[in-house]
Amino acid sequence: MDMVLPPILVLEFIFGLLGNIAALWMFIFHLDIWKPNSVYLTHLAVADSIVMFCLPFRADYYRRGKNWIHGDILCRVMLFTLAANRAAGIFFLTAVAVDRYFKIVHPMSKINRMGLSYALWVSVGLWGLIIAATGYLLINGNIFNHNNQTQCESFNICMGFSPLSTWHNAFYVIQFCLPTAIVIFCTMCITSQLKSKTIDSGGKIKRAVQFVLAVALIFIICFLPSTVSRIAVWILKAWYDECQYFKEANLVFYTSVCFTYFNSVLNPIVYYFSSPSFSGTFKKFLNRLLRKEEEQTGSPNTVSGRI
Repeated sequence: MDMVLPPILVLEFIFGLLGNIAALWMFIFHLDIWKPNSVYLTHLAVADSIVMFCLPFRADYYRRGKNWIHGDILCRVMLFTLAANRAAGIFFLTAVAVDRYFKIVHPMSKINRMGLSYALWVSVGLWGLIIAATGYLLINGNIFNHNNQTQCESFNICMGFSPLSTWHNAFYVIQFCLPTAIVIFCTMCITSQLKSKTIDSGGKIKRAVQFVLAVALIFIICFLPSTVSRIAVWILKAWYDECQYFKEANLVFYTSVCFTYFNSVLNPIVYYFSSPSFSGTFKKFLNRLLRKEEEQTGSPNTVSGRI
């Protein structure tokens, strides 16, 4: 694990940072039409951009054989940021899926007539929930010594149960299971709506189906493995007292956690399917770049280029 994970984390850092900075640039400077889903995805892109700066420290930690050398404060900040990003990735994607659900399945609902201020308040509420649920990682130290090494972990398999560790495990599982149930429900309802409609004006329902399916795929790839392995470790800890009995399960957990960080790499792809305004803005921007390149190279087709 210590040899495999660092290169993976470095690659996630490079592609995730580039993708999310590009997405933020598109949202802030080039998006012509703002909707509630744009607000949710912008908050998600901010969270993903911030967490990217934790991955090099995490890679260095694994490269040293799980030996943390950067002090207690930075350990707390990193673990809090990683935990908050996981929750943000799940909650804000779920918020967009719910927004798509109301737009397609209940187009006459009052929720659809609420503007950007409503989406901003929802975002503030989600951040409040995330900070309240993960803020203890900033308050309590998570550095401990094991085999003459200083480890920085929010999960310590060799320590017994405590109220905070129980909450940490419970929230880790609940924050996946409940939103996943919501996303599955939204997916089924929107897909059913697509099948019942003989005419899909402008492909609106089809795009919504593509989006919620992309969200469901991210949940399965990025969040399901670590959740299942965390439950397995939790059960084994309840059965056995010694670390050696669930050491392999814990290794699987920390390996699967890297898939959680991968959601920050995949999210910019989801943004493309989130709304025609974002995909249309991206196409305009790409065409603008291509036209500028033609002008710089003096191509004879420059005059006839269209955005």
